[in-house]
Amino acid sequence: MTAEDSGSPSPAATPPLPRILCDTGELLSPGGDVAAGALWKLAEPGRQLDANVVRVPAAGRVDTHTEPDLDVLLLVLDGAAALLCTDGERPLRAGVLTWLPHGSTRGVVAGPDGVTYLTVHRRRPGMRIQPPGAADRLRPDVGGA
Repeated sequence: MTAEDSGSPSPAATPPLPRILCDTGELLSPGGDVAAGALWKLAEPGRQLDANVVRVPAAGRVDTHTEPDLDVLLLVLDGAAALLCTDGERPLRAGVLTWLPHGSTRGVVAGPDGVTYLTVHRRRPGMRIQPPGAADRLRPDVGGA
């Protein structure tokens, strides 16, 4: 009988280790042009979070929108912006950490030098292919059977 057949548990897999993923200071080119858009994305397999470092150029904007499902943390790394909310604007500058609760309406308008920020939120579950009729089983029975 081999060890695999003995019924004894297999050795535990090596637990994941903390590691440095990105030096955000190196993402920003000193005194130069910084690309707009996502400069970095968390892409580790098996993660429970999503995170992005985003650059919005001078006077650029993230259109006002409502996120129905996810709370988001936004940390300004460089530059300044205005956070657009239904009750007015809030100034954002380097070092400001903002909570954007799910259901809130928000937008961002970058300042004269642009803004770079980190966002972190729970990872959205991936789309799954379901067999035909699977969605029908999830709907409440309104027929009153």
